[in-house]
Amino acid sequence: MSKKIYLIFVFVGLSATAIGQKCNYTFKGVVKDFHDGTPIIGAALQIESSKKYATSDIEGNFVFKNLCSSSFTIIVSHISCDTKKIAIDLEKEPFREIRLEHHIEELHEVTVKATSTKKTKTAQESVLKTEVLEKYSSLSLGDAIKEIPGVSSINTGNAIVKPVINGLHSSRVLVMVNNVRLQDQEWGIEHAPNVDINAAGSISLIKGANALEYGGDAIGGVIVLNPKRVYNRDSIFGKTIVHGNSNGRGYGLSTSLTKSSSKGWYTNGQASYKRSGDYRAPDYFLTNTGNQSNSFNINTGLRKFEHGFNIYYSYLKNKIAILRSSHIGNVEDLVNAINSQQPHIINGFSYDISAPRQEVTHQILKTNFYKRFKDLGRFDLQYDYQKNRRFEFDIRVGDDRDVPAVDLKLTTHTLKSTLKLDAYENSSYKFGIATSYQENFANPDTGVRRLIPDYKKYDLGIFSIGNFEISDTFSLEAGLRYDWNRIDAKKFYQTSRWIERGYNVDFADLVIQDLNTQLLVNPVFNYHNISVSLGGYHILNENSKLIFNYGLSNRAPNPSELFSDGLHHSAARIELGDLRMDKETSNRVSTTYSYNGPRTTFHIEAFYNNIKDFIYLEPTGVETTVRGAFPVWEYKQTNAALFGIDTDFRHSFDQHWSFQNKSSYIKGTDITANRPLIDIPAFKTINVIRYSNPAWSDFEVELESQWVSRQNDYPDNNFMAFIPRTNSNVLVDISTPPPAYHVLNFSANFDWKISKEHMVNVGFTMNNILNTSYREYLNRLRYFADELGRNIMLQLKFNY
Repeated sequence: MSKKIYLIFVFVGLSATAIGQKCNYTFKGVVKDFHDGTPIIGAALQIESSKKYATSDIEGNFVFKNLCSSSFTIIVSHISCDTKKIAIDLEKEPFREIRLEHHIEELHEVTVKATSTKKTKTAQESVLKTEVLEKYSSLSLGDAIKEIPGVSSINTGNAIVKPVINGLHSSRVLVMVNNVRLQDQEWGIEHAPNVDINAAGSISLIKGANALEYGGDAIGGVIVLNPKRVYNRDSIFGKTIVHGNSNGRGYGLSTSLTKSSSKGWYTNGQASYKRSGDYRAPDYFLTNTGNQSNSFNINTGLRKFEHGFNIYYSYLKNKIAILRSSHIGNVEDLVNAINSQQPHIINGFSYDISAPRQEVTHQILKTNFYKRFKDLGRFDLQYDYQKNRRFEFDIRVGDDRDVPAVDLKLTTHTLKSTLKLDAYENSSYKFGIATSYQENFANPDTGVRRLIPDYKKYDLGIFSIGNFEISDTFSLEAGLRYDWNRIDAKKFYQTSRWIERGYNVDFADLVIQDLNTQLLVNPVFNYHNISVSLGGYHILNENSKLIFNYGLSNRAPNPSELFSDGLHHSAARIELGDLRMDKETSNRVSTTYSYNGPRTTFHIEAFYNNIKDFIYLEPTGVETTVRGAFPVWEYKQTNAALFGIDTDFRHSFDQHWSFQNKSSYIKGTDITANRPLIDIPAFKTINVIRYSNPAWSDFEVELESQWVSRQNDYPDNNFMAFIPRTNSNVLVDISTPPPAYHVLNFSANFDWKISKEHMVNVGFTMNNILNTSYREYLNRLRYFADELGRNIMLQLKFNY
């Protein structure tokens, strides 16, 4: 009986408590898109630690009734949106507008299929994903980027590889590293981009001047190295790649580690080391062709949707040996090298890196901050600093044998900001401004005449880009950019050279000091450049699309084109710039057709580029110095036209076998002189047969056939030279291209399970299987030696 009375009292007490508690609170609100304020339908809302639920209606509205507490936490989620937790106090805020990022997949995210987002929808753009870059872990950016049709390279031996995009290279091709424009004296043919591809998560290549955000002078195109993707989740992971190759007996290691958190904090670091000794042509060693590279970078910051920041630092040092036989003492050595079938110096294998050689160090420090604003867009502010130090060592004797012949220090400061307005339903806009200050110091204590002078360079750029969704099948992109460049240099000229080139008439006011045999001059040049881009993207049907674009761009001459004056020791030639150089003006039109069927894909790109005042470097004769007679190469200007077609065809026969063909053709014409342009890539076609079987530990094998034709369109720049030893005039044939060549390459890779949780990817590659002897037209050392012979590479990749 007592037990029943106790239960009655408990029941009455609980009932009284329930009656006394106020469960009459109401919470109302609306869920909207963060960008444009449009309602989000079907958002799920839950009061934390309760069974109270609500869903937003067609206008984004929701309501919670009969709430017993005025303070609680609400959880808001929606498909394709980041889930939010929000603290609510109904006494202060009975109504709440909640903003979600409904377009999260469109904002630089990786799609479900893990394909990288393109930078622009209407340009001729290609993306190299992580798997492709890992294949080239032991090689360079210039080697990897040649995977894309229309891209080749201009080389100085095997280690110095510069990308050539549709026939254009050096200052006409911009390289962006983690949103920093690389400033590393890119104007030199023998100056390779100072980047480590192991630090990139993917690479975007934009052909032509259709990425005005990065610069208006990208007449050739833009190469964008995107950082590795970091997600807002609590994790720590890493990757290590170990490689070795038979040719050059090279070896190397690259490792990276990333720590991220669900709160948006992240840190990742990456380091690489590579070393190779003397490489080998099919019939002989290429003496003094080794290289050594070490690099590291660290990237840290906070990545939230509404705000964040990033701090990035990278360091890279390259030591590159240059073929000993390419260092000529005079023009007679050049004649003998051209007529010989092999280098005049052939030693045994060595890891030594002797003169002639380069030593280059490049550092980047960058900090970035961004903030998103409701119903508006995103604002970015970035500062970056770069320091490039270049030494070029000539073969010298005596006390100065270890003193560099070229000693340059280039420092660059850049400040830029952008504002992206994406709150509109069918359009978005981007505005930006960037300013930079650059200073080059040419050390006078080298004992030789400085090829490039001291100078200060100032740049200011302003751009605007608009993207418009005209219909479900047609998009339009338009951009406008203005750049102002000033270069302020101080340079010594030999009086005889000053008069010989007529500068005493045209630039007499530039002389600030007359030292009899030489003059100190202070040239100051200002350039005003306008760039325009217009592109369209049209979906023809579910399998086909068409892209067309037009780009107008201007490029101011670089310091090498203006001021070169003397013996370039690593190139073993005299190079002469011209103070009269005007800016280049490019008008480029292009179109791309793409077909993506269930088993077949086909892409064809065509372009025409008309360049007014095109700057080029060509041989003009010979000049005698105290060191001997050397060929003279002069920078000149003309009106030029380039036309090309790039194709990429792929077909899957079944789930295992597939075929691919990539072909590129380009023709360059000097319109003024009615002759071919110098250094235009020859026609190239690549055929690949591939077999893959995921059931066999993701096994994949492919055989590649690469055929490069002889370049039959070339200018005749041969000249006669007097050889004192034989008292005769001889023809110096530096123009005739080498014959066509064909090489076969083989590669295979598979996953090797070493434990229940860990797996290693094993990659095997054999280049130039048949050990074919050939020479490449765009290799500056083709006069002296063959290209590399057979090379076997083994690579192991550990993910953890």
